[in-house]
Amino acid sequence: MADFRSSVIIHKPVSEVFHYMASMENVPELMPNVVKMEKLTEGPIGKGTKFKESRSVRGNTVNAEIELIEYKQDQTFATRGNSNGLITEYVYAFHEIEEGTQVELDAFVKTSGLRMKLTKGFIVKMIKREDGFQLEYLKEMLEGGKSE
Repeated sequence: MADFRSSVIIHKPVSEVFHYMASMENVPELMPNVVKMEKLTEGPIGKGTKFKESRSVRGNTVNAEIELIEYKQDQTFATRGNSNGLITEYVYAFHEIEEGTQVELDAFVKTSGLRMKLTKGFIVKMIKREDGFQLEYLKEMLEGGKSE
């Protein structure tokens, strides 16, 4: 079961919404704490593509390696990030609907070590506060600030 979920309807075609998100270059616009996303692997984006994410956390820069662990063009993609034993997996699903595109996010947080396991609830809340509104930001970016 996901640690948190989100869903949004965007009045744009699936291909446009998918490309905007899956390219990963727009992550800093969708997740305010991410200051930079750098592609590490050569070639087109797909399963196995790796990125270096730089995130501002309480005034410090924290880096994580992000890997696309699933990728089906215009349907779904999933990322796995690992930062010092804190693993986050975000699974995005894109559905063509009458109004445009429905995007769904399921977020999974995995911890290692006794201290992280004991504070997992706090960690999940912090991650949700930082990344939980990315689909709303996506909608704003693609629809020009219009909200429903």
